[in-house]
Amino acid sequence: MTALILQLFWRFFIIGMFTFGGGYAVIGIIQSELVIARGWISESAFTDIVAISQMTPGPVGLNCSTYVGYEVLREAGAGEFLSSIGSLTASLAIVLPSFIIMLAIVKFYARFHETPIFQSVLSGLKPAVAGLIGAAAVALMVNLQLGDGISAGIVASNFPDWKSWVLFAAAFAAYTFLKAGPMLLLGAGAIAGFVLYYLL
Repeated sequence: MTALILQLFWRFFIIGMFTFGGGYAVIGIIQSELVIARGWISESAFTDIVAISQMTPGPVGLNCSTYVGYEVLREAGAGEFLSSIGSLTASLAIVLPSFIIMLAIVKFYARFHETPIFQSVLSGLKPAVAGLIGAAAVALMVNLQLGDGISAGIVASNFPDWKSWVLFAAAFAAYTFLKAGPMLLLGAGAIAGFVLYYLL
């Protein structure tokens, strides 16, 4: 278990080091690194983690990392205590690079923020961040397999029946056309899920 905890720390440290764009950008990288590449947790479990991370207070990327750290150790057969250590490890590792980088940026930002090089770097990062967030959204919906050929299909565990498609369409329409905020969508989704899946 010690080796797995060290691997967990290293993976989340690297993710924290190279993730730009906040929580939604980090979700796609966590999925790529830990779910798809290493198979430490299942796709359906990761989707549940993302949903819970969005509903709980705090940054979604940190919440997701905390839960993933717990789930990776639990899936490996660790007990409650070691799984909690996994949560702490992932949480510390994901924020440590940002903490170090922000200390450096605070020191040098006032000096360099108007230089052409700094502005060029920011101009390159903005579209990359938008791409990472978009990729995270697509990855939660589409299971893309790269091998001899490219195959893609809907992630069945995320859209198990017609009710899930109705909820997805309603949330998409409310956000796109009615400009409904995230809090309203989450609250309405929770109520609709309770009614559709528990009462009916």
